[in-house]
Amino acid sequence: MDAISDLEFFGRLVTQGSLSALARELGVTPPSISLRLSQLERRLGVKLLNRTTRRLAMTQEGELYLSTGTKLLEQVRELERMVSSSRDLPQGLLKVNATFGFGRRYIVPALSKFRRQYPDVEVQLDLTDRPMNLAEFAFDVGIRFGELPDMRVVGKKLASNRRFVCASPAYLKAHGVPETPGDLRGHACIVLRENDTAYGTWHFTKGKRHEMVKVHGSMSSNDGEATLRWALEGHGVLVRSEWDVQPYLNTQSLERVLVDWALPSADIYAIYPERLNLSAKVRVFVAFLEAYLKTPHEGHEGC
Repeated sequence: MDAISDLEFFGRLVTQGSLSALARELGVTPPSISLRLSQLERRLGVKLLNRTTRRLAMTQEGELYLSTGTKLLEQVRELERMVSSSRDLPQGLLKVNATFGFGRRYIVPALSKFRRQYPDVEVQLDLTDRPMNLAEFAFDVGIRFGELPDMRVVGKKLASNRRFVCASPAYLKAHGVPETPGDLRGHACIVLRENDTAYGTWHFTKGKRHEMVKVHGSMSSNDGEATLRWALEGHGVLVRSEWDVQPYLNTQSLERVLVDWALPSADIYAIYPERLNLSAKVRVFVAFLEAYLKTPHEGHEGC
């Protein structure tokens, strides 16, 4: 068996969750699946799965093999799609999901330009306060921030995106500049409630040092634009995406603090339901959006 088919086999086995389930899907016997797995582990010289009668549990080596292999498989498929579908023209309905703030500022103008370039595409954009299930609502593309929620989700990184701690010059003049993450406990912090889990905990790293700070403030919202407006008006310290605050840093309406400390990144991804043959409209739009975000536009120069 070649390396590509081994990767595909292992990915399908993990997705099915058992030897017998994959055997039924492929129309073979469970012992043949077990033999194939043993041959793969023997070739690699490591154990990929811990097998019990009820379930499969990946080893650390298995997780590495699947996560890295999934990316390699997608690159191979993308190459084959580019070669075999190079003459395909985008057409039909393109359904896109994005969050309100980033969607309004970047996806709306990108789709406008895309539509002019590909007039046979019909665009439907849904902006929501949190990501939607693509398969359930039949979206073709979703725009996400941060790590992908599942290693089996098909996604492409469109742009890097850091998170910054910032405040208005007026606030910093009145209350002082925090020098360490711990200093934030004594500041008014504007908190964005992004989900139903605990919020207001900011994680910082500096080399090998890690600090977790529970911040407090009298103003919070589930809307990023609202928190950004409050920070601009001097109500406190805010953590926001580089893509959101860079225009205000350029004009010095906001100032970065704790610049030597890093927060978890929020890289921008396009994700889409896993499928063997990606349509031309999705493939071309994702490539178009990647190029669009790398080109300076009014409102996010320097990002």
